[in-house]
Amino acid sequence: MTSDLHHEGPLHGVRVVEFGSLLAGPFCSQLLADFGAEVIKCEPPRQGDPMREWGQEKPHGKSLWWPIVARNKKSVTVDLRTPEGQDVARRLIAQCDVVVENFRPGTMKRWGLGYEQLSVANPGLVMVQVSGFGQNGPYSARPGYGSVGEAMGGLRYVVGDPQTPPSRVGISLGDSLAGTFAALGALLALRVRDRTGRGQIVDSAIYEAVLAMMESLLPEYALGGHVRERTGAILPNIAPSNVYPTRDEGLVLIAANQDTVFRRLAVAMGMAELGTDPRFASHAARGRNQVELDEIIAKWSGQHDTEELMAVMIENDVPTGRVYRAPEMLRDEHFAAREAIVRIAHPEFGEFPMQNVVPRLSMTPGRVKWTGPRLGEHTDEVLTDIVGMETAEIDALRTSGVI
Repeated sequence: MTSDLHHEGPLHGVRVVEFGSLLAGPFCSQLLADFGAEVIKCEPPRQGDPMREWGQEKPHGKSLWWPIVARNKKSVTVDLRTPEGQDVARRLIAQCDVVVENFRPGTMKRWGLGYEQLSVANPGLVMVQVSGFGQNGPYSARPGYGSVGEAMGGLRYVVGDPQTPPSRVGISLGDSLAGTFAALGALLALRVRDRTGRGQIVDSAIYEAVLAMMESLLPEYALGGHVRERTGAILPNIAPSNVYPTRDEGLVLIAANQDTVFRRLAVAMGMAELGTDPRFASHAARGRNQVELDEIIAKWSGQHDTEELMAVMIENDVPTGRVYRAPEMLRDEHFAAREAIVRIAHPEFGEFPMQNVVPRLSMTPGRVKWTGPRLGEHTDEVLTDIVGMETAEIDALRTSGVI
């Protein structure tokens, strides 16, 4: 049994059907699929999920994002805007444990696929609904992309240089956070279902997922009258903790804000006296003199090449790391030793590198089995083996354009 669990993953036996498109809902399903859930992604016939076309670089005209967000999933085509397609969806959902959808609230219900309707035939069903603003409230009917959730959840305002408008963090973080919380909610609901036999709705709103990450931002204002502002690379009053330049134009992050760690940094710099200097000897003093301290460290770091600086920091046990881009990640020995990046065979691209599954489980780890599937690759398999359709019915649905 242990061997089988190790091979299949901890969610083996859980069947998920995914509706919706782009990122927030599909990222939730990606996480579940990573750990062994059977995820059946339902896409519109002909065009499929728009994510198949997304991405800055598109070798062979293909998205480099799709193989990641759709990894380990099966693709079925079905037109949910037709009565026949809705019937196919109902029959499929009856055989599933979890539904993941990220349409605008109310859409599934209008199609006869709301939780109240589906749970009659499948009382243990867990329905995960991901949206911009949640399933109720005055904003629920608004369209809500990840960027909007990042703005209203408080993230955008605090990201970037204080002299520039609020910045994007460089990735679709709002969508991914909502998908992560949605996956957590699905697991919690499945735990309850296993005890009671009853499913429930998981409501994951993008703006709330972002808000959940905002630390003490709210009481800072409500109780202290302070509004957090953009601070660039620094954490105000926490010093030193910044990105410092090197002689060969590298960038190294040094985080030595604890008193003992700062004293080790001062020794490494050949300036042990800084550790007892009243301006820098305590956490509070370093915070008050943050700009001056950063200037001293930057002047020193700029006299050393990146690898030399890293070696000195590591030798003196000072937390440090280079600011990595993809090239550095792909050749880093630690990434390689832990298999943080896996390379999966892809029909067009050949060897396809992508981030591995996290977190790591010692007995039942997740794994990447295949990259995102071709549109409709598993339609016949799923409709035959899971829904129980005959070939003639499948052929008729295909002829009418429903699948």
